[in-house]
Amino acid sequence: MSPEASVAGRRAPNPARRLLSTVLGCEAVVIGLATPVAIAVLKVDGALAGLVCGGLAVLCVVVAGMLRFPWAVPVGTVLQVLIIATGFMVPTMFFLGALFGLMWGTAIWMGRKAQSVSAR
Repeated sequence: MSPEASVAGRRAPNPARRLLSTVLGCEAVVIGLATPVAIAVLKVDGALAGLVCGGLAVLCVVVAGMLRFPWAVPVGTVLQVLIIATGFMVPTMFFLGALFGLMWGTAIWMGRKAQSVSAR
């Protein structure tokens, strides 16, 4: 099979995937860094902070890797809500979670816009 044939058989990459995975990757770092803040500054139980923040950070990375599947975007949206909810543990996360949620929504919007332009 020639290289041209293998390229011709592929679908164009989803332009939103890179944006969405970048948001989730950055979010994993931020939520991971919220763990020591919750423990040391806000005196949250270490096991609880590690389970919640660590679990969400791992989920961010996993969902970022699974964005090639259509179900991953709605899962990522639910993840945004859960990260905003960590504000009950670390109040700054209300603001940061909302900021990342805004970036998530913007990435979806820009990806759809780019996809419609490339379809023309």
